[in-house]
This record gives sequence, C-alpha cells and structure tokens, in this order.
Amino acid sequence: MSDRFRDLEKPQPLRRRDVVLMATVSSFEDLRHPTRSELRQFAELFKPLFEASTDEARRQAVAALSQNPNVPQPVALFVASQPISIAAPFLMSSPCLDDETLMLVARTQGEAHARAIVRRENLSPTVVDALVGLRHTRPAAPPAAAGEPAPPAPVAPQPPAGRPVKEERLRTDLRNLVRHVNRPDGDRLGLRTLSTLQEALLIRFARTRETVHFATALADALSASRWLAERILLDISGKQLATTLVGTGMAAADATFILERLYPHLAEPDGQVSRADRLIASLDPDRCGERVEAWRRADSYTFAQERAAEPDPLVAEAYPLPNERRMARRIR
Repeated sequence: MSDRFRDLEKPQPLRRRDVVLMATVSSFEDLRHPTRSELRQFAELFKPLFEASTDEARRQAVAALSQNPNVPQPVALFVASQPISIAAPFLMSSPCLDDETLMLVARTQGEAHARAIVRRENLSPTVVDALVGLRHTRPAAPPAAAGEPAPPAPVAPQPPAGRPVKEERLRTDLRNLVRHVNRPDGDRLGLRTLSTLQEALLIRFARTRETVHFATALADALSASRWLAERILLDISGKQLATTLVGTGMAAADATFILERLYPHLAEPDGQVSRADRLIASLDPDRCGERVEAWRRADSYTFAQERAAEPDPLVAEAYPLPNERRMARRIR
C-alpha cells in the first residue's frame, strides 16, 4: 500500500495530470487507517499534483477530501487557503479543520472564506468569537463624477380616486420593497452598514435560533452594548429588530428570514406574503437608519455616564421595553 502513491507519481504518456490527481485522492480515500508514512507520502504528492491540474480537477479533488477525516494538517491548510471557488466545500464541511486553522484562514484569506466557515454545522464558541470580531467590510460604491448632479429622488405617484385600499396598500408595499432591495450601498450617507460577514453570522444564528450568539453578533455589528441588542430582541412584535436590520442595510429577503426564525408568528401569512414581509415593506430605510443611530448614541451616552438606573428621556424613547432578562424566554 505504501508504494501506491509513488507509482502514481511516475509519468505515464496516456495519463493526464487530472487523472493522476484524482487517482491519488481515490487511493488515499481507500485507506481507512493510514499510517504516518502514508500520510506523509500523500502530503508530499498532493501539492505538486494539485498545482499541475485544471481547476475542474482541483474542485473534484477538494470535494472528495472535504468528507475525509484523515487529511493531513498541511494538506488541510493548503486546501483551505485556495480561492473560495475551490475551497468552499472543504471550509464548510471538512472534519479535519481544527479551531486554530479555521481562525487562521478566516483572518488571512478574507471575507469570502470567513462566510464559508460560518456555514459549518458546528462552530465552537472560540471560532464564533473570532468571526464576530472580524472587521471585513463591503467595498464602497464609486463616487459620482465631479460636477455630475445626483439623481433626483423618486416621487411616489398619487393613487387615483376610487382605487381600492387593499390594492393601494399592496402597491405601496411593493414600491417600498423594490426601493429597499435596489438601494445602493453608497446611498446610505454614512449610516452604519452591515458587512456581508456580519450578515452571514446573523443569518446563521437566526437559522439555528441561537439567541445568545445572535445578540452578541448584533451588538458587535452595531458597535453597541449587549444590553442594547437584547432590548431590541425583547420586542416580540419584531418591529425593533426589523428596524435595525433595515436601518443597517440588510437585504429584505434576509431580514424577513431572520424575523420569521426568531419570531415564528411573523411567518404566518398576511394575504399573499408573510407578516414579516409586510413588516419589512412598511419600513422606510432612511428613517430606520436614523433611528438606529439614535439608539446607538443613546446607548453610548448611557454607558459612558454609567447611568443604568434612570436613563434620560432619549434613552427612554430608544428603549421603551421592560426588563431585558425576559428575552430568551419570549423569543425561543
């Protein structure tokens, strides 16, 4: 068995390098309990064969290795550091990636790799904390050319007399949804905007209903206290969280998904859409952004002055809900 890898390394006129790579991976997969020597031989062979093969063969090899529990650590790090189009399945499912490797890849390879790591089934608290602490940001939209006037704001058409109220309500909701979905990042006028990694973390924790991790990620995304994040989540109507998600630039479909997972009653139908869809459509992104900034200023002021007992009027307006300790009990 130990000579099989060396045999595959020998040049064969009719064997393409892609076939050699796949044969090497297949031979390695057949080893249920590889010895140290076999692991070392595979590690020595894999990299040069991988680099000499086509992208399609690389993707197939990585997909096969992503389910193998015996991949040597040097090979695992090498594969995880490949371009995301190749490394994604390995990052999302390989059992050979330990916490240190995952954190190293997330910190050094960029946002796309970190988002793939977020999709793993089981993440340790250590990795979660590392991902939450990353500061990958969206690229800003290119500025308008010098002297070029800004496009005028769209004016909502007035409904003709006699139009049914329900029809006009639906049209208004649709206009708001289109406006929110098509809103460019550069149009947020300096408001806080979620990075794609922060969005991925929030979606992941909502999907699994990990409210503690969700609150941590939300607080980090807002650069605010955990107390503020918990106060937002305490609103069981979902409106404060919806305001936060819309105000920080999250796509309408993702915001709807989060609301429906954390507040199941918002998944119930309201006409042809869910109650969460209706809620998101009713919110104005500009006003939501301003409200979120007001909450953040109030939060910062309150904790800077250590006035948790009796918040000032701005804080009272920003946090109209009672006792945040009931959060987990209410939204689970």
